Amino acid sequence: MARLQLEFPEDQFCYSTQLTVRVTDINGANHLGNDSMISMISEARARFLFEFGVEEARADGTGIIVTDLATAYRAEAHARDQLLFEVGVMDFNRYGGDITFRISRPHDATLVALAKSGFVFFDYRRGRVVSMPASFSAKFPQANWLDGASPTTG
Repeated sequence: MARLQLEFPEDQFCYSTQLTVRVTDINGANHLGNDSMISMISEARARFLFEFGVEEARADGTGIIVTDLATAYRAEAHARDQLLFEVGVMDFNRYGGDITFRISRPHDATLVALAKSGFVFFDYRRGRVVSMPASFSAKFPQANWLDGASPTTG
C-alpha cells in the first residue's frame, strides 16, 4: 500500500507558533489523537493568517475555504508536550494553493508530523471559487506557482 510522502522546501516556512498538547487531546492509545491534531493545525493556520493580516472571511462575502488536508505522522506526542508548528505556503495557482506545516517537539528535536492543507478563495454569497487576490500572493513571494506565473506577472 502506498504511503503519503510530504516534503517541503526549507525556505518556504515563514511563520511559527507553539501549542501545548492538552490532556483532552489524548486518545485511547495515550497519545495525541488525529482529531486533536487537525484542530491544532487549524489553530496554527488561523494564527498564521492573522499574523499576515489575512481575514479568513471578509465583509464582502469572500474568504478562504479549506479543500483538503494531508497529514503524515512521524512520532507520537503526549499530554503537556510543547509542539512547534512551522507554517508556510506553496503551490499557488489562480484560485489558491497549499498551507504547509512542520510540527516538531523542540524539547527533543523530534519531528512529529508534516501536513499540507489545500485552500481556495471562495465567494460565500455566490457559492463559487474566485481568483486569489494579488494582495494575498504579494505577502508570500517565496511561494512557488504551479503554472509558473503569479497574478502580478501574468
